[in-house]
Amino acid sequence: MTFLFHWLIRALAIIITAYLLPGVRLSGFFAALVTALVLGLVNTFIKPIILLLTLPFNILTLGLLTFAINAFMILLTSAVVPGFQVTGFFWALIFSLVLAVINFALGTMIF
Repeated sequence: MTFLFHWLIRALAIIITAYLLPGVRLSGFFAALVTALVLGLVNTFIKPIILLLTLPFNILTLGLLTFAINAFMILLTSAVVPGFQVTGFFWALIFSLVLAVINFALGTMIF
């Protein structure tokens, strides 16, 4: 039950973030649900492998490479989900930052 609730919260955060940013297009609530699911799967399975492979560069850049990796994960999700479109790397980077803030805000308000 909590998985479903967290999934809906993340979908709501994606809808809010897409509404705020002009470089992100979302076709509807179903696309937000699919985007939340795919982004969660990408962050669970692919992101740790990429972080491990880029660990020396991540240490060298004092962790700033993680922001770029987050943006690439969002671009990967945008390529997979048909109703979710991000126009470029900059908007993916801004989307990841705003999404993190909105997820945090919604999570603290609800829990």
